[in-house]
Amino acid sequence: MTYHPKSDFMAVMMQRGFLSDCTDYQGLDEALSKGVVPAYIGFDATAKSLHVGSLIQIMMLRWLQKTGHQPITLMGGGTTKVGDPSFRADERPLLTEDQINDNIAGIKKVFAAYIDYDTDAPNKALMLNNAEWLDGLNYLEFLRDIGRHFSVNRMLSFESVKSRLDREQSLSFLEFNYMILQAYDFLELNRRYGCLLQMGGSDQWGNIVNGIDLTRRVVDEQIFGLTSPLLTTSDGKKMGKSQDGAVWLNADMKSPYEFWQFWRNTTDADTGRFLKLYTELPVEECERLGALEGSEINAAKIILANEVTTLLHGAEAAAAAEATAREVFEKGGVGDDLPTLTLDAGEVADGISLAQLVVRSGLAKTGKDGKRLISEGGLRVNDEPCSDAGRMFSAADLAEPLKLSAGKKRHALVTIG
Repeated sequence: MTYHPKSDFMAVMMQRGFLSDCTDYQGLDEALSKGVVPAYIGFDATAKSLHVGSLIQIMMLRWLQKTGHQPITLMGGGTTKVGDPSFRADERPLLTEDQINDNIAGIKKVFAAYIDYDTDAPNKALMLNNAEWLDGLNYLEFLRDIGRHFSVNRMLSFESVKSRLDREQSLSFLEFNYMILQAYDFLELNRRYGCLLQMGGSDQWGNIVNGIDLTRRVVDEQIFGLTSPLLTTSDGKKMGKSQDGAVWLNADMKSPYEFWQFWRNTTDADTGRFLKLYTELPVEECERLGALEGSEINAAKIILANEVTTLLHGAEAAAAAEATAREVFEKGGVGDDLPTLTLDAGEVADGISLAQLVVRSGLAKTGKDGKRLISEGGLRVNDEPCSDAGRMFSAADLAEPLKLSAGKKRHALVTIG
């Protein structure tokens, strides 16, 4: 891509690696250069927290506001009732309205750390919910006014749908409607708030193009789409997943220490790229740190972990996580900020086995996994190897916090409450 942007926002997107594709580079760049551009990203409420996979989109909204434009965070209170079929092998489980609302309440907590919803400036961020206009739709009117603008032939040609059909996997009529509803979101946001740009991951390209086309047809307005790359780590894993499952952004689902540790464990090859995407350090500094080798790259990873954790959980939490890591890894001691399993005395009245503790503390997903970890010598108790899965612990054994370690990088404390 040889385009040289005039606007600060487009320059940031291109220099830091956020940009995968854009419907009209020059047109969007000119709009961004003329004044405040309202732009949105939608987040469906399929869980009580977003995970690290959504952090690239959150950072895009943050940079949008930092460069003088208006971020719109759109909660999918309406679209979550349908479920986005993009690049999925099967239909999402349907959630009740109460579940969706609970999930939205959980997800909202994260955005305040990144985006300013309270400023009096013209680029004050908005937090909206598409249930506001989707819940009250009259089906026949919607078909007549909106449905007539969509070609089924064209919808079938989008890669997200085509890949599902090519594998001869079912695509329900409910899911097929999702792209129409998302397109309608863009139209409504343009009508209500003058929104000119939708952003999202590259898997949303077809949905975004639909919204641009619909808005042009209905209100004859020029609007834009911009996508970010779908990130995988250098070893091919989907961003946002770890050995323990999803890396959630909410502190009650992933502790600040565990979150910090996820970034500290970044592979050498990803460090520079992640510094550009997930921190606000100058690009030159990100490149310098990413080019370090040997033991020096570990210092860059600590900077990455501190910067990302500070943005989400605050500087104090980042400092505490780093201190705990040093305590655990350098001195072999017990840090204050490790994930902790607190048991009731009643739960251990008859003792509790090591295999149970490993599962309860989150170091293994199942009893079978836990027993394998222990039998293969991968577990230490208070830094001493232990290969007896049936070893029993009493309340007295847990009066002082017990430290469990799986390999070199995963630790937990067990204690009595």
